[in-house]
Amino acid sequence: MSNQKDKTTASRRKFLSGAAVATAGAATLGFPMIGRTQSPIVIKMQGAWGAKDIFNEMAEEYVKRVNEMAGGRLRIDYLVAGAVVKPFEVMDATSKGVLDASHGVPVYWYGKSKVASLFGSGPINGCDAPQTLAWIHRGGGMELYNELLAKINLDVVGFFVMPMPTQPLGWFKKPITDAKQLKGLKYRTVGLAADLFQEMGAKVTQLPGGEIIPALEKGVIDAFEFNNPTSDSRFGAQDVIKNYMMGSYHQAMEFFEIAINKKKWATIPKDLQAILQYAAEAASSSNWWTAMDNYSRDLQILKDKHKVNVLRTPKSIMAEQLKAWDVLTKRLSDEDPFFAKVVESQRAWAKRVAYYMFLNEADYKLGYEHIFKTKIPV
Repeated sequence: MSNQKDKTTASRRKFLSGAAVATAGAATLGFPMIGRTQSPIVIKMQGAWGAKDIFNEMAEEYVKRVNEMAGGRLRIDYLVAGAVVKPFEVMDATSKGVLDASHGVPVYWYGKSKVASLFGSGPINGCDAPQTLAWIHRGGGMELYNELLAKINLDVVGFFVMPMPTQPLGWFKKPITDAKQLKGLKYRTVGLAADLFQEMGAKVTQLPGGEIIPALEKGVIDAFEFNNPTSDSRFGAQDVIKNYMMGSYHQAMEFFEIAINKKKWATIPKDLQAILQYAAEAASSSNWWTAMDNYSRDLQILKDKHKVNVLRTPKSIMAEQLKAWDVLTKRLSDEDPFFAKVVESQRAWAKRVAYYMFLNEADYKLGYEHIFKTKIPV
């Protein structure tokens, strides 16, 4: 019995000793590979936003997520608008390889195809921004977007981030109470919204955010919209104009577009490609939270500190916008079958998704008015 026990103990020691040697061997082979310092893949990304714009912070939220998850194997070096190219040029620069990546919006390159604006703002069909972003990811929108990129030879891989809240009608020297007041007005907007306001009689100028206030001060424009109370106040809109009108159908939805040069993309390992893609989804949530916190606070500051006259856009003006959208959408669909194809895809999605939401959603406005004993302007 004792002899058998000694043999068993000896065998166990031999096994453990062999395992230790094997482990040491694996460590010898493995550790140099793990410990070897490798230069990270660097992606040079430029945003379409000035350093002070909250959109710049939102771009950095994406960059932060990528860089932290990539574990030193990949790094995005982020640059603000104008560092390499102008804001409206970031997509072209990314496609050509001047930049590796960009953070912008499709309406900034809609001059190449008006279909681009359908992936940011477009005809109203009942869906809000989160529902429309769902169309991009689940309703065939991404496939149509990639088809558009191929049609106009943009050599990029793109992701969509952040379902933006409705953009205000904008800033005016006098409140707009009738759509007729838009006729002849020198107004700044971008994308299909420019076509919409031209349809309503305005004289539209398309400018990047950083050029808006100088243009207003020089009389190049009489009124403008950009996006939200935080961006607008950081531009200093409240210092030169005092009527701020909330609510509009011209850009009732929009999204950031992260574009990566396709040749650069092909050099990136699959797991790091996944990080670039899924970080966009994570940043989408983070951007929304940042927006809700800042936009709501800055609207109150505009009202209370800067005495800005904040108004709700009259329904009569929104009704005229819808009529103008009908005319514009038909004309552009008749001119371009691909435009019509994207519009029909969005409408098919909206018909069931928006219906579900309208039928199911609680009346949040009623709840707000009940708790705070405050009537929301309509």
